[in-house]
Amino acid sequence: MAHIGSPAGLPVPAGLLARQLDSPTRVDEIADRLITAIAIGEYLPGTRLPVERELAQSLGVGRMTVRAALARLVEQGLLETRRGRGGGSYVVDQWSASSTGAVVRTLGTQMGELRDRCDAICRLQGSVARAAAECRTEADVRLLRARFEDYRTAATGLAAQQADSQFHLAIMDAAHNDVLKQVLLDLKSTVSIGAPAHLWGDPSTMRSRELRALGDHSALVDAIADGRGDDADALSRAHGAIDFEVIVEAIQRANTRAEHRAR
Repeated sequence: MAHIGSPAGLPVPAGLLARQLDSPTRVDEIADRLITAIAIGEYLPGTRLPVERELAQSLGVGRMTVRAALARLVEQGLLETRRGRGGGSYVVDQWSASSTGAVVRTLGTQMGELRDRCDAICRLQGSVARAAAECRTEADVRLLRARFEDYRTAATGLAAQQADSQFHLAIMDAAHNDVLKQVLLDLKSTVSIGAPAHLWGDPSTMRSRELRALGDHSALVDAIADGRGDDADALSRAHGAIDFEVIVEAIQRANTRAEHRAR
């Protein structure tokens, strides 16, 4: 029988075999990515994850890889599988014992790239908000005010996150540029597989960020309604910085927990 990983049946040196066995597999990587997505609030407790086919497409892997990764999250208590109508994989916990290592592995080596991507998203969001201020109709403004009210009255957590998504989609639609909207959505998806939903962060800081976003949303609606493009651009850029703040907070939390474990 040929040795594992050996070409033409040649034996693999013990050290190399050990490294091969210890190296992370594709399932490990996808499980870490999904655990991290939940930890930083891409998917909050109560959220139904996209179906396997959609997750596989978003993550660039096969469905069997996604299925195996989801099974790990179920084992770790982060997800539960529901059968029947409305069934699927639902988030039940945001941070488990496995989350610390996954967040460090997923985010720890990518902070520079994530910073650049989040900065690009902020700049593009500003351009979209400026276009909305220049191109909005009376119907757009009415819808924006309705979406703002939906967010203002939403319960904290998942309901607020969903209302926030609808608010920002309404701004994109008010810009009346489908290409610009798609470019922004595509760029967001390189940071968050839950896009267009924004990262919602840790429960301990969630409500304060929701209230901060409420003030940002109010100012944005007024700037767009009044046709103040410069203000809408600046407000949207500053508002978009929240996502990277959530990422930084998550890696700091993970590092702190890892240090406590090491003591």
